[in-house]
Amino acid sequence: MPKTDLTTAPFAYDGLDRVIHEKARLGLLTSLMAHPKGLAFADLKQLCGLTDGNLSRHLQVLQEAGLVDVIKGYEGNRPHTTCRLTRSGRRRFLDYLAVLEQLVRDAARAAGTAERAAGTAEKAAGKDDGAAGRLGIQPV
Repeated sequence: MPKTDLTTAPFAYDGLDRVIHEKARLGLLTSLMAHPKGLAFADLKQLCGLTDGNLSRHLQVLQEAGLVDVIKGYEGNRPHTTCRLTRSGRRRFLDYLAVLEQLVRDAARAAGTAERAAGTAEKAAGKDDGAAGRLGIQPV
């Protein structure tokens, strides 16, 4: 997918990777980021509140995208699956977070601008009594 020109589309946020942006996968990647040596399947399942099947499917998507390694083996006679971020997965997740942080800053700035504009319009109309007026407190 071609990158959008930031000068003409500053709110396109091309770096919001659709593979990562899904809620469950975002939780999985965050959990794995906090545990660089990896986590057992059961621990990931508990941390992210997912079912076995749901977790398996999300891990498959992340593995196919090269974001995670899924290592299957045995501990004693019992099957054991460990999951960890790949080096490129860690980099892509950090890049994703940088774009997400920019989105939050832009949204906060836009909300502040809208609040200031609304306050200015109310003052000009003589309807703004500041915070007291917004709380329903009448000046004495």
